[in-house]
Amino acid sequence: MSITANELKTRGVASIHEALKHQDEAMISVRGRERYVVMDIDTYNQLRVCELEAAYYQAQRELAEGQGIVESVADHMARIRQLDV
Repeated sequence: MSITANELKTRGVASIHEALKHQDEAMISVRGRERYVVMDIDTYNQLRVCELEAAYYQAQRELAEGQGIVESVADHMARIRQLDV
């Protein structure tokens, strides 16, 4: 379901509540283009868990492939500071 910006402006959170009754997320369209996604907090938290698990498995794979770096905290911070030029 898509919520128009005008509907959101006039009906407020009630339009979001209605849109999320039957689905996990809803699009907000501005001038006919879908621009934003809204979802309830449980769906958002589930998405965050999936993202963190994906990052964890990617890190595990990179370590297994020998792409990891073993260094002290001080060396790590110095390397990061050099990257942030």
